[in-house]
Amino acid sequence: VQLVESGGGSVQAGGSLRLSCAASGFSVSRYYMAWFRQAPGKEREEVAAIYSLGTTHYAGPLEGRFTISLDNAKSTVYLQMNNLKPEDTAMYYCAGTLNARYGALVDQSYTDWGQGTQVTVS
Repeated sequence: VQLVESGGGSVQAGGSLRLSCAASGFSVSRYYMAWFRQAPGKEREEVAAIYSLGTTHYAGPLEGRFTISLDNAKSTVYLQMNNLKPEDTAMYYCAGTLNARYGALVDQSYTDWGQGTQVTVS
């Protein structure tokens, strides 16, 4: 199982970025897939999750600005981030698990993690 994130970068407030998470070694359609983020000096926090080919969950404050989606044919999960704010600055991680035993937005549920991609909003 391998997860590789890409698409991070530096953007001005109000801008947009789309993160990608390329998965290999398993079928994303069978997995819970999620994005988490961690800012310097802060705990890792949930962003969004997707499973069952379309059911989505979002951290409350982010819903409406962030959209998670997946392309099963490409084994890729995306996170579209709009109207970015400086407080969105963080390392963003993709995660996957077969069973989200603690909940789709709980990081302890996830067994597989990518290396992260940095998002900086100024």
